[in-house]
Amino acid sequence: MIRPNIAALRAGAVLAALFIGVAGAAAQDYPPAPPAIPAPQVEVVPAAPPGAWVWQPGHWHWNGYQYIWLPGRYVHPHPRHALWIEGHWVLRHRGWVWVPGHWG
Repeated sequence: MIRPNIAALRAGAVLAALFIGVAGAAAQDYPPAPPAIPAPQVEVVPAAPPGAWVWQPGHWHWNGYQYIWLPGRYVHPHPRHALWIEGHWVLRHRGWVWVPGHWG
């Protein structure tokens, strides 16, 4: 009796699944590219918590189908007193990209 090579069968099944997945992905409807970024919403900045917290303003987030407003929040201070760089949108060759706020 001939015993099948289980490892070869598994590898073939994985390759077939990958091929089907790639072919299926090519036929999928991908979300449209984000349109122009809406104007920021006006926010009332609440009182800061005790300490040297930094306010990160709210911003629009593209979820693949529409922009969703993410409200501002306070960011815990960096222990070395670094400069806080606010999150911001940057126009790149493929469109707008959100750069999260970070300590610089």
